[in-house]
Amino acid sequence: MPMDRLLKAGSVAALALVVAGCGTVQRVLPFSLGRGPQAEDVASAGERIPVIEFDQALAPSAALAGRDFFLPGPQAVAAWPNPGGTADNAVEHVIAGQNFQIAWRRNIGAGAGRTSQVMAPPVAEGGRVFVLDGEAAVSAVDARNGGQIWRVNLRPEGERGGFGGGVATAGGKVFVSSGYRTMTALDAATGAVVWQSPVDVPIHGAPTVSGARVYVVDVDNQIIAFDVNTGQQTWSYRGIVEPARIMLASAPAVTGDTVVAPFSSGELLALRASNGQPLWQRELSRTSRTSALSEVRDIAGRPVISRGFVYAVSHSGVLGSLDARSGQPRWQLPIGGVQAPLPVGDVVYVVSKAGQLTVINRDSGQVYWTRDLNEGRVRQEGGFLGFWDRTVRPTWAGPILASNRLVLVNSDGEAVALNPKTGATEGTLRLGSPAYVSPIAYDGALIVVTNSGELVSIR
Repeated sequence: MPMDRLLKAGSVAALALVVAGCGTVQRVLPFSLGRGPQAEDVASAGERIPVIEFDQALAPSAALAGRDFFLPGPQAVAAWPNPGGTADNAVEHVIAGQNFQIAWRRNIGAGAGRTSQVMAPPVAEGGRVFVLDGEAAVSAVDARNGGQIWRVNLRPEGERGGFGGGVATAGGKVFVSSGYRTMTALDAATGAVVWQSPVDVPIHGAPTVSGARVYVVDVDNQIIAFDVNTGQQTWSYRGIVEPARIMLASAPAVTGDTVVAPFSSGELLALRASNGQPLWQRELSRTSRTSALSEVRDIAGRPVISRGFVYAVSHSGVLGSLDARSGQPRWQLPIGGVQAPLPVGDVVYVVSKAGQLTVINRDSGQVYWTRDLNEGRVRQEGGFLGFWDRTVRPTWAGPILASNRLVLVNSDGEAVALNPKTGATEGTLRLGSPAYVSPIAYDGALIVVTNSGELVSIR
């Protein structure tokens, strides 16, 4: 199934589950049913943090009209060891892709197909890019020229359809989560298996490595911590199994002794990283009177821990900023998305499911501006024998702020560079295939993995 239909298919399957209670599909979807917005999740009138009513249209704030905002200068990236760059997913502004030209391409194996999906962000360290293809094969690629250094297929013999998972790297190892119910550590230099630990259910999300542990969330809403040296499970915590979810999954965020896990219930759970003790739990979900798909509450984009606050967005339509220590909400906005928010400088960038890019004041939650990324890209496609025509809108992944450009990729096979202050388009590259995974940055380059199983370096 092409990736541009994956969200739709997953959502339709999820709705069918709500009606029919299909246990088979439930195994392909993780996390718990939410309760809807709670009274305690809304700031009181006396606080300085506004909360927009969920039925209110998102609109720029008149108070911010014409006002500039601060963005820090770009910094060199010597390593991108986790899917979000760092364990807390809080990479702000990077030096990468300054010329915005394709430097090299490399086929990494299986692309998207009937039983495979390309879902995992690459990671990079030590002059190498590590990437997972659509059938659980891991490749190490030379970051300078795209040459393959080694390739290891972790798909069990005779099995197919175990899509999902991801990679992280640290301490000379590459950690690989898998839809084939395994967690594996490979030697980063040779690809040799260091250890492999079986798990009970598939893992669709990528791992996050921090210190002595690597963390993953499985499709039954269980977060598991593994010892990086032995592969032994040091602790686990199981949430409520969620039958209604999309077929995408996220990676935890870690800062200090706190790990924040995203669940398909729309819940964020903070735990003590050393022993799995719960610290707080909050829900980012709402039910819309106009869309049954709002019942699918996944937090499919990575949560980000930045400057003492957690930023996360749910599929059902809540973007929230929460205190990282207590989970107390600072503000919430009615934005639904499946990509990680990008807090940087004074603002937070986020792209919605509909392709709306929004820039938000990180302290107040007020909106500077919005831009419809799909303006001029919406098209009509005919169905069988001219029946069942449909409107097609590209889906977007990102953004990343690189060398003073905001860069996103889309299902039309484009990498698009925008002015981060105004949203104006500054450049467009044809990638040759749809891209559904946000770019990463490493050693002056933007690295993109496409749906056809190709790694693309942009310098």
